[in-house]
Amino acid sequence: MAIPQKHCIFANSNSNLSMKVAIVQHDIVWAQPEENLRQLSLLLDQQSGADLYVLAETFSSGFLAKGGVCQDYTASLTWLQQQAREKDAAFVTSIALHDENGLLRNRLYFIRPDGAYIHYDKRHLFGYAGETDAYTAGQERVITEWRGIRFLLQVCYDLRFPVFSRNRQDYDAVIYVANWPSSRIDVWQTLLKARALENQCFVIGVNRIGKDPACTYSGGSAIIDAYGKAIVHCTNDEECVAMGELNMEQLQQFKEKFPVLQDADEFTLKT
Repeated sequence: MAIPQKHCIFANSNSNLSMKVAIVQHDIVWAQPEENLRQLSLLLDQQSGADLYVLAETFSSGFLAKGGVCQDYTASLTWLQQQAREKDAAFVTSIALHDENGLLRNRLYFIRPDGAYIHYDKRHLFGYAGETDAYTAGQERVITEWRGIRFLLQVCYDLRFPVFSRNRQDYDAVIYVANWPSSRIDVWQTLLKARALENQCFVIGVNRIGKDPACTYSGGSAIIDAYGKAIVHCTNDEECVAMGELNMEQLQQFKEKFPVLQDADEFTLKT
């Protein structure tokens, strides 16, 4: 059957809009949520004024590929809601959790200042590391709107699968949160640009730094425009909060001048 799509869209995107987005490249202490929340609170104090803050995948625990320790996610979710309220901004990241049916999910949250949120469950689980053995894959392709700009929500390994993220002229930017190892950092950087170019959109990619029991991570976080150029990026191996602007007028002008998506192939995604 065709893959269902979840929309939380309240208005069409507006070409006069711009948005300040903060990419938060941070270390993650393995399986210690309290310490990670403490350190992130200090890091976030360095940058205010963004409309949207994007953190790395499984931001409060690290990548629990084979399940193992899975924290009570409510404390992490509550912290995100508090940060969103205090900064009057949306927050995006993923959490490893058991859902209402007891299934283990790698769940991305898009949280608004009033505490409301929409979620996306990672579809492409990373079998190479054993994620497919422990987690249940999501089935829905999720797009949400925030302050007039439409965002497609994706997690890490999803980046390797362009069909799932193909722009049907239904989003303006795609968000990838990741724990992407240093050994494949060139792939990360190349694919972020490719997704921006082929979909004529902004790409927001946030990767962690540091180490866990399996891998080393070097970051490479960036916001890429539809020309494949970095609007802003973080230096590898360093924690940072970097802010870039999504200029919808420039994006719309480019799409009108060079309407690539009008010539795109038609297809239906199947499970």
